[in-house]
Amino acid sequence: MGLQKAPPVAASVLQNFPSYDARELIKDGDQAHIILDDQVYVLRITRAGKLILTK
Repeated sequence: MGLQKAPPVAASVLQNFPSYDARELIKDGDQAHIILDDQVYVLRITRAGKLILTK
């Protein structure tokens, strides 16, 4: 699965960090799983358009 970089935002904010569009990560649903080592996290977009990351 290839991730696309997020559209440009203020250069000073994103200076040397990778940026990804959350809606691309989540695709057609409202949540995605993110794995770090052996832990699974859930990234969710709320109805209000906010992001929540939980373990």
